[in-house]
Amino acid sequence: MTVSARTDAGPESFLTEQILGDPDREIFEGQSQWQPHGRVFGGQVLAQTIIAAGRTVEVGAGEPARPIHSLHGYFVRPGDVARPIRFSVERMRDGRSFSTRRVHAMQEGQVILSMTASFQEPAGGLNHQDTMPQAPGPETLPSVADKYGHVDHPAAKHLAYGRPIDLRHVREDLWSQPASEQVAHQELWLRAVGTLPDDPLVHAAVMAYASDYALLEPVIRRHGIAWIDRRLRAASLDHAMWFHRPARADEWMLYTQYSPSAQGGRGLGMGRMFTPDGSLAATVAQEGMLRLKG
Repeated sequence: MTVSARTDAGPESFLTEQILGDPDREIFEGQSQWQPHGRVFGGQVLAQTIIAAGRTVEVGAGEPARPIHSLHGYFVRPGDVARPIRFSVERMRDGRSFSTRRVHAMQEGQVILSMTASFQEPAGGLNHQDTMPQAPGPETLPSVADKYGHVDHPAAKHLAYGRPIDLRHVREDLWSQPASEQVAHQELWLRAVGTLPDDPLVHAAVMAYASDYALLEPVIRRHGIAWIDRRLRAASLDHAMWFHRPARADEWMLYTQYSPSAQGGRGLGMGRMFTPDGSLAATVAQEGMLRLKG
């Protein structure tokens, strides 16, 4: 399996190329999307890890595919955008209904992300979900490019035009100034820029990529902080995601987020992704380091 990795395309391009395979472990390699600060975007590594793990989940002739249904990962070290990332996939188990994989994303022989992912063949059963909250439609909200495209600064240009996800806050964004209302919840619409291939694994990977956007914002919103605040030091520590129902990542999804707690230099963000018809597609959780220097 070979997928090209380019830095001028959407998130589906930052996938992986298999370079080594054996019965128990396979190695993939991927390149990184450029970032102004030189550190690899965590969502990119999540997406690449899903692709690498998913490409090792094989089913027999006539058997249904096994989509990913959950992942649990720890961000161990920051990644360098200038260096390739290798993904070592361990086949932990292939059962009658579930397949489990452990993946280590590595640079220079050191782990930067450790993840366990589980895949399940489609099945029936009990079915209920949260109700999608009311929110203004994405077409009525300004894009990041609308708000910051005119700013003559490299970081603003990257924010406006260099990211492969179209993200639109329902409340005011926190890039340039704190929120007027200090609450621990927010809503935003997002979708991939362009059209993605009809591969459920790719859509799950891009959803994971996008899920890393803004998930800690309810914490800083609650405390009247903006991303531009030079005192702020932030980093993702771990990330968990559950995929409930099929969704296309190149169509709008409402991403509702809230923070139940912040303490000890850490903050917890929880999120839900809904399709426009109200289907709950995924639930996300992330804890991050959030410190104010000085």
